[in-house]
Amino acid sequence: MDYQRYIDWADDRIVEDSRRVVLTFLVVTLVFSAGLGNISTNAGTSQFTTGLPAEEAFERVNTEFSPTFSPDTGNTQLIQEGNNVLSRDALLRMLRAQERLEDHRDLRVTGTSSAASIVAQRLDPSARTTEAQIRAVESATSSEIDAAVRRAADQNPQFTSLVSSDFNRGSASASATLGLVTHEIPAGISSGSGQGGSSPLTSIQRQAQFTVQSAGHGTITVFGSGIVAAEFSNVVFDSLVLTVPAAVIFILLFLSIAYRDLADMALGLIALFMAIVWTFGFMGLAGIPFSQMLIAVPPLLLAVGIDFGIHAVNRYREERQHGTGIDESMRITTDQLLVAFFIVTGTTVIGFAANLTSSLPPIRDFGFVAAIGITFTFFIFGVFLPAAKVELDTLRQRYPIPTFSERPLGSEDSALGGVLRGGVAIAERAPVVFLLVTLVVTAGAGVYATGISTSFSQDDFLPPEDNADWIQSLPEPFAPSEYTVTERTNFLEEKFDSTQSGQATIYVEGPMRKDSALEQIHRAGDDPPDTFVREDGRAASTSIVTVIQDRAARDPEFRRLVERNDANDNGVPDDNLETVYEYLLDSSSRDRALDYLSEDYRSARVVYTVEAGASDSEVTEDAREVAEDFRFEATATGSIVVFQAVSDVILESAVQSLAIALAGASVFLVFIYYVLEGRPSLGIANVVPVVVTVALLAGTMRFLRIPFNAITATMLAITIGLGVDYSVHVTHRFADEMHEYDLVTALDRTVRGTGGALLGSMLTTVFGIGVLALAVFPAIGQFGILTALSIAYAFLTSLLVLPSVLVVWDRVTNSDHPLRRLLDLGGPRRPVRPTEGDD
Repeated sequence: MDYQRYIDWADDRIVEDSRRVVLTFLVVTLVFSAGLGNISTNAGTSQFTTGLPAEEAFERVNTEFSPTFSPDTGNTQLIQEGNNVLSRDALLRMLRAQERLEDHRDLRVTGTSSAASIVAQRLDPSARTTEAQIRAVESATSSEIDAAVRRAADQNPQFTSLVSSDFNRGSASASATLGLVTHEIPAGISSGSGQGGSSPLTSIQRQAQFTVQSAGHGTITVFGSGIVAAEFSNVVFDSLVLTVPAAVIFILLFLSIAYRDLADMALGLIALFMAIVWTFGFMGLAGIPFSQMLIAVPPLLLAVGIDFGIHAVNRYREERQHGTGIDESMRITTDQLLVAFFIVTGTTVIGFAANLTSSLPPIRDFGFVAAIGITFTFFIFGVFLPAAKVELDTLRQRYPIPTFSERPLGSEDSALGGVLRGGVAIAERAPVVFLLVTLVVTAGAGVYATGISTSFSQDDFLPPEDNADWIQSLPEPFAPSEYTVTERTNFLEEKFDSTQSGQATIYVEGPMRKDSALEQIHRAGDDPPDTFVREDGRAASTSIVTVIQDRAARDPEFRRLVERNDANDNGVPDDNLETVYEYLLDSSSRDRALDYLSEDYRSARVVYTVEAGASDSEVTEDAREVAEDFRFEATATGSIVVFQAVSDVILESAVQSLAIALAGASVFLVFIYYVLEGRPSLGIANVVPVVVTVALLAGTMRFLRIPFNAITATMLAITIGLGVDYSVHVTHRFADEMHEYDLVTALDRTVRGTGGALLGSMLTTVFGIGVLALAVFPAIGQFGILTALSIAYAFLTSLLVLPSVLVVWDRVTNSDHPLRRLLDLGGPRRPVRPTEGDD
């Protein structure tokens, strides 16, 4: 294939039509900038659950079973703390807070409840309104209140779920209690299992917070999904405000060292800005929302863009240093680097596009946007930047534009050049021994990495409970917001047993009029799995069966109806089920029945209580086994099951994308080196340091206890993309140098020339992206740490491991007796010229 004519055509356009090229790219930038205003946001956990069977079942459960799961209502929690929240004064504080919220029309309160309300009704059973309940408590003595608290604990199961686990019946005391406020939300709220980035409840709960605080109820805190949603957004914004300035400072610092010329650095920064505008403008025009996953895209574009920019300018300076003119120097530069940039872009795009195989939409969006962004980066830095550099240096010949330095990094007579050739020194002496040691380390890291945990929970998206002191002392606008969600969530988990125990739901689809329908539900509770709570040897559950049994226990007429249709006398009707259902729906038990049976009798839900200490994976596995026991179609669902399903998909996506990225990049590199050099085996050599990098990073993730979560799931594919970037520059430069020099000289010229650019790129991106570790959003911090490590590992393996790989590659492909030469543990002893193709 005669690819050179295409490269020559591109060289001509860049050099001869440089001004036209620059203007064209600026116009395209304006076009893409129009899409920046159309970018929407999508945050939180809900974006990751779309399309999963468990999530779809959960949404159907929430849609079909009302009124408890009605999609047009929302709940707010009132968390009360104190020495004794069941004392007379504390009960009145809670009731008055409820009353103030009920009186606030904008809050659309449809009902309130609390332990205080229950106690008040034990004092005065006729006290149906909050105002009447306040009067009941005000007129009661302390001993009467204590007695009412004990009666409430004995007679009302809801009471014990609303008081903390340290409730003392004897002293009628507890340190915390919950109040519940129900709001009508005309626009509806999400009924899915995930937490969205915005919520109609946010403004309502903010108003409720102000209302309660302004009344002086300092011991009562307002909490709910709307406040959680607001903090989801705030933590991302605060993280960017904190890290972006630091990243800019580091990037400018190291770019100034790499370029050592203000005008050249300005060109590089303009190109970086264009890459960001093109990518995010494309997102806006394509209607792709910005999510937490896409926070990773700007650092990636910076990493690849900085690398391309430094390489382009550094390679151009190498030619200029030899006295070559502007046009000819740029032709030589682009003739070589366009090919290298194309290889890097191809393999990097493959690495990111591997995420398109994920079943999670945010991961697919990340893969697609990252691949598009890297493609844009290739054109901007491969075409625009060289053309702009030609224009700049042409203007320098006409006008007194300051030039500070045009010396390339890593030149032969520099101290840096001597340091960079450390990998060549190893390759000269003991390449095989070094690679055997590398193989052992890589294998060990890979085996160790198999223990990486997987996580998916709301906690992945929340700030830490306490920020570092130095973060809290930052002045505006860098000071982060005050976060309460993590503290409140931890408090609820610590204080309330009801929040520690979980639930697993089975969504059953089938003709519930069929005689065996209720017996199926009842038998499913026999011999429950270990993670399910047991009551009298059966699984603790609520369903239409338990609603029927509860109604039968207090309604003689209904009990007789059940007994007439109960063939085996187990309290579960077997015949005339539609008649049984109609009786329930015409009674006061209608709402409770519709919590577990759809109105068309085509589906039902069964809710099982699970052990507090059981892991999500164990609960999910057991729930799925129970669902399989149903004859009707049954799906295990609920928050625990949905989140575990997402966690499983995250791990599956990480492994799958890693395999596809490695395989795809290897095939691409083999093919491209066959086309370019007639040496397909160079592609295999190119992949070796990438494999080492991936293994080292995966092992580091386990060592640092960083799990695969919604943000870090793509790290292995990203590492392939960035690792190939570094190794391709070395391999492609080496292949070019081998046309004119012997093996050692070619390696030496490669690491001195390309290694200098790689060092500048590595330092800039490691520090520029590494500052994400300062983010108050933990997942962003983890991503920053891992990305910086992957770049550092890619640099080290490209300059330390790859030279030895290339020496061994040369022994195998350029020798009449490759095995004999391979077993020679020493380095090369004679200059070796490449052959025309692989043996």
